[in-house]
Amino acid sequence: MADRSKEKQGIGSGQGQETMTDSWIRALVEAIHSTPTQAVLYFSGGASQVLGWLSSIPGASNTVLEVIVPYSRMSMIQLLGKVPVQFTSKETAEDMALVAYNRALKLSKPGSPVIGVGFTGSLATTRPKLGDHRFHLSTRTSNQLWSSSVTLSKGLGRNREQEERVSSQVLLKAIADACKVSSSIKFVSDLTEGEVPAVIEQCFDEDQELEQLIHGKICFKVFPFSSGIQTTSGERKVILSGSFNPLHDGHLKLLEVAMSLCIDGYPCFELSAINADKPPLTVAEIKDRVKQFEKAGKTVIISNQPYFYKKAELFPGSAFVIGADTAARLINPKYYGGNYDNMVETLLRCKNTGCTFLVGGRNMDGVFKVLEDFDIPGELKDMFISIPVDKFRMDISSTEIRNSRSVK
Repeated sequence: MADRSKEKQGIGSGQGQETMTDSWIRALVEAIHSTPTQAVLYFSGGASQVLGWLSSIPGASNTVLEVIVPYSRMSMIQLLGKVPVQFTSKETAEDMALVAYNRALKLSKPGSPVIGVGFTGSLATTRPKLGDHRFHLSTRTSNQLWSSSVTLSKGLGRNREQEERVSSQVLLKAIADACKVSSSIKFVSDLTEGEVPAVIEQCFDEDQELEQLIHGKICFKVFPFSSGIQTTSGERKVILSGSFNPLHDGHLKLLEVAMSLCIDGYPCFELSAINADKPPLTVAEIKDRVKQFEKAGKTVIISNQPYFYKKAELFPGSAFVIGADTAARLINPKYYGGNYDNMVETLLRCKNTGCTFLVGGRNMDGVFKVLEDFDIPGELKDMFISIPVDKFRMDISSTEIRNSRSVK
């Protein structure tokens, strides 16, 4: 609940009030920075003081992943990938928050909670406005979409700086709430009693979140089941992708060996809910496969990208752990419309994201193959790294395990 006692003093008046206001802002920002939550912020038309508050207090690098101010019409259109029906609206703020959330997923440390923040406003300018002075803000987390709309009273005679401060206060409080900061910190607002925010909150359960992933609304979901203490502070992911039907000891051993070659990485498995040549997995199927990783104490990412060139965009800078059979497909022009140049160009895009492929030996048509058995194009050679056979060799596949189980 906002503290209204300062209203009698007038907006922005009094050194004592300014000190009190700055005090709660500092306390709130320090509390935000102390949480593990990482954020991407997109705002346009107001609330600009939030960036100064967040960045001027130590700990900003723990929280802020990226800030973009899409002020021009074309900048906003490119950010959202569409023309908004109305640029200053609740719907646009929610769209900005969703885009920011997906961006935060890509930029964050593996397993860290993330939020996407969107703000759009129409505040006081150098010329009188016929319409309302208003702003809309939204935060998106893994299980919640929250939005608020505020119409400011033009009769108070606030200037642009004062309206910036009011909108920044409300946005900072929204970020704190999304970070689950303790409500014990007193929120001081320059909003009057007549400027009541219209708040809408929508919560999602895990099934709804997975449905959003399947339909492409969110790009991936992390289940951070990894047991024990992670000794690395690196942000690079070491990813073993597959269908994991079932997850078996060969998968676990392969990722373990890959980690010995990428000591600064964060190990995780990745399962795409969308298949290139099969129907999408259902929510029930995804949850059943996720249970395997929970039991094994291993982190798994559920994505909606079956192709490695798209995975590279989702997880830039990652090391993908693959078998020799997958490596053979990656460099086969057959899977690129029969065009060799298209194959090279596609894999160079993966390379330009900083991604590499760690290749383990695999039984292919009765013959055990390793990376050295393939002719890798010269411009791609340093993108592929061989996992020594003396470190890892397992010939059995998930398909063979499934078949052996069905026979029993």
